[in-house]
Amino acid sequence: MKPRAELQPNSYEFETQALVKPTGFREYDARWWFGQPASDKEPELNLLGVQALGMGLGTLIRRLGAGPKIVVGHDFRGYSLSIKLALAQGLMAAGADVKDIGLALSPMAYFAQFALDVPSVAMVTASHNENGWTGVKMGCERPLTFGPDEMGQLRDIVLGGDFDLIGGGSYETLEDFRKTYIDDLVDGIVVKRKLKVVAACGNGTAGAFAPEVLERIGCEVIPLDTELDFNFPRYNPNPEDMEMLHAIRDKVLETGADVGLGFDGDGDRCGVVDNEGNEIFADKVGVMLARDISSLHANAKFVVDVKSTGLFMTDPVLQANGAVTDYWKTGHSYIKRRVTELGAVAGFEKSGHFFFNAPIGRGYDDGLVTAIAVCQMLDRNPGKSMADLYRDLPLTFGSPTMSPHCGDEVKYDVVERVVDRFTAMKEAGETVAGHPIADLVTVNGIRIVADDGTWGLVRASSNKPELVVVVESPVSEERKLAMFRAVDAILRENSEVGAYNQSI
Repeated sequence: MKPRAELQPNSYEFETQALVKPTGFREYDARWWFGQPASDKEPELNLLGVQALGMGLGTLIRRLGAGPKIVVGHDFRGYSLSIKLALAQGLMAAGADVKDIGLALSPMAYFAQFALDVPSVAMVTASHNENGWTGVKMGCERPLTFGPDEMGQLRDIVLGGDFDLIGGGSYETLEDFRKTYIDDLVDGIVVKRKLKVVAACGNGTAGAFAPEVLERIGCEVIPLDTELDFNFPRYNPNPEDMEMLHAIRDKVLETGADVGLGFDGDGDRCGVVDNEGNEIFADKVGVMLARDISSLHANAKFVVDVKSTGLFMTDPVLQANGAVTDYWKTGHSYIKRRVTELGAVAGFEKSGHFFFNAPIGRGYDDGLVTAIAVCQMLDRNPGKSMADLYRDLPLTFGSPTMSPHCGDEVKYDVVERVVDRFTAMKEAGETVAGHPIADLVTVNGIRIVADDGTWGLVRASSNKPELVVVVESPVSEERKLAMFRAVDAILRENSEVGAYNQSI
């Protein structure tokens, strides 16, 4: 079976041939538009295509020497269970021994690799993407997930129909693995400070996990949108989205909570709102946690993505604690791998993916581990509120992550043009936003740093047809806005760049 790149729905071909659009294979996971009844957007994947993906994944993990065992789980969407079962069918055809943990968070699936001593994982989730999207997060070397090399190999196997269909696979359902996961999360953890915590889940899968975990470590929990509803009636469960953060803010202020914690659709990210209703961007939360961790572990090493605040390099507390920070490529697979390679105690992404190595975690991203770490940080600072800890940071003026539309087929070309444009400007001695260009960081897209420390970032989104734009200034709000205008002006030289998902 060699999948097709295009098939029309409501046709004989759609029901008898595999549909897999090539652009669904991203840098570090896979995502496709599966379709919604009311949508006029053409599907990029059908169930036979999912089965082909399973055949390809089962083939790949054997070729990589990982053996036949693999954990599978699914998030709470109306179609995720059917996608997981089609994936499992394809895996078994390729000889895989499938361990199905049922409805799960992505970190629960990663945990299962350790708890069950299984090398590989395939978690069916589109994370925070709106309904109609689906995807799979995969890996065969715990705690790592696939990066560009493995995703490229998988794409070639699936699209080329290059399957090793040896058969002999097996399928096992693991009952109530949720309990095993939650018991492990809370084992030995007691928060003595009486914290009132808003747990916001956006009606996503984390609603079945987060309130219980926080209650069991000693918090008073105020649930917000914790009922499972795959229609996401209020907003998408995305703690990087201002709509969700505003809802958490309102509930914190209404109830007098000590902190608000928001979880994304598959529970591997956590957003934070302080007791005064300030929505704290995840990179600043990372600085706060790095301060706390580095006070316990001398000369701690951290990894952060290129979208993150410059405070990781300049914060005086981190410097006094001997902390060292490495800026690396954005993407949960990249940061996870870098944390492992460097033996860092933790890694932080501006998107809210946080990675903790021992003794805090096992190296993978888990929003609930992050939530526990935030509560423990507050517990270790009994005289200070979350807002106090936030105010203790040096002041910077940062933007949310903004995402102008740009097609999957052209977004990398656009970023290359932007890199070339800014590189030429620096070589010619031109200014950006009225200031000389002090540095250009091109490890992932381009981070343009002015001589006063104000910076702007442009990179291609790894999982959606979008670019990613972030700006920050240690000087003023006006300098931040000036950098945004300068970066946006360069972007607008490319007709393929569309409207932003949110304003600055």
